[in-house]
Amino acid sequence: MSKPQQTTKLVKIRSANDPSKFGVGATTLNELIKKSGQLLKIPVSGARVCLYEDGTQLTEEYFLCLPFNTELVLLTKGQHWDGFLSDIRRLLDVDRYSAQLIDEAKKLLSNDQSAQRRKVLSDLLFNLKDRSDIEERAEDGDWFEGLNSRFKTKSAFMKYNCESRIRGYLKEMDAFIRTVNPARQQAECRKVLDMMAAKLREAAYNGCYFDRTAKDAHRLCSRQGWFTCQGAYDVEDCHLLHSINPYGNRESRILFSTWNLDHMIEKKRTILPTLAQALQERKSGDINADYFYRLLFTTDNLRLVHIVCHKKGAHQLACDRRKIYKAAKRTR
Repeated sequence: MSKPQQTTKLVKIRSANDPSKFGVGATTLNELIKKSGQLLKIPVSGARVCLYEDGTQLTEEYFLCLPFNTELVLLTKGQHWDGFLSDIRRLLDVDRYSAQLIDEAKKLLSNDQSAQRRKVLSDLLFNLKDRSDIEERAEDGDWFEGLNSRFKTKSAFMKYNCESRIRGYLKEMDAFIRTVNPARQQAECRKVLDMMAAKLREAAYNGCYFDRTAKDAHRLCSRQGWFTCQGAYDVEDCHLLHSINPYGNRESRILFSTWNLDHMIEKKRTILPTLAQALQERKSGDINADYFYRLLFTTDNLRLVHIVCHKKGAHQLACDRRKIYKAAKRTR
């Protein structure tokens, strides 16, 4: 009895490094690998085939079930394919394609009616303006537009940006203390404020958090300047994967100003009232002032949050005033 005749499967094949596609017909996966290897001049030892769309690796059985003209990629040993994202990554990594990519994205954007595609194309054009590798004002004047001429580098301004936010928290503490009564209690609060101000001056107001030239353990960004949203106060991380590089272009620098350094345990609702409470019957030297300092001015309690992830309502945390008050009473 004769074997059933095998059907030739027609597919489109390409390599990982070249977008050119070729039509190939084969009855088995092994035959496809051999023919494609010869056509694309790729060694077949250890080679494998995957779907162009998502990188799924083919088995013999899977190959036989493919629709005709399925787009495939032949990979050599050690190569990896992440679907069409690999093509996008390759284009973005090669500078000579940048101008062409920008032109094509603008053409598509002018005609595209899909809201989702318009968002993708707009984000692509926005990020292609990235000049985060440049640090000096003299080389990227557009980034510094509107900023004081005393800032000569991007890192210097970003450090100042963070310092300004921390100084703002100190001013809010000062404003709160002015409302404290009686006078003796306010005077003790003022002593704590003075101690914290001196400590902040010594730490350069923790401007290192936004300074990409600072030591790894001190900054909230990568060495290249990328910041990642740490998520709302009551979650472990940002499920929307917000990220931004304000060092990249002026638009990103301005947009970064909408990100919050959020107090997980709230400053006005919890920390400052508890500090005043702790000083009702105690002197400043009898409380754990350093504990309050860490809650108010350091990343022990500060979290960098995208505006979408910033929850403005009262923070419902297990760490309530009673627990903070108990910790505050411990002497230094």
